[in-house]
Amino acid sequence: MLDQYANVLIFLGIGAFFIGFNLFLGSLLRPSNPYPEKLTTYECGEEPVGGSWIQFNIRFYVIALDFIIFDVEVVLLYPWAVVAMDFGWYGFGAMMIFVVVLLLGLAYAWRKGALEWVRPRIPSQETATTLGSQVA
Repeated sequence: MLDQYANVLIFLGIGAFFIGFNLFLGSLLRPSNPYPEKLTTYECGEEPVGGSWIQFNIRFYVIALDFIIFDVEVVLLYPWAVVAMDFGWYGFGAMMIFVVVLLLGLAYAWRKGALEWVRPRIPSQETATTLGSQVA
């Protein structure tokens, strides 16, 4: 029974060797030139300002989780749509239950305000003149 997994074990061994060999070969061939600017945190080409321990707004995580949920929905709906005729009414009903549950989750997130984003305050003409008179 275990001899049936020999091919898998051989491929895993070859894959691990290939990865290790390429990493070793790259360490021999690439130039090593560390300097302080190269070792700083890279954030989209911007100079890092302040400490790295800052608090993020929880909305980033909620939006990311909502995106993942609906991304998984698309990943599951596409293959189902390709073979939907083979499943018949049972498959159609099961997928409609799946879609309804996801729509209920969307409605819940929408009602809780999880999809709302903080809009920047655009100063009106009154506040602009008030601020201008305070500065002068």
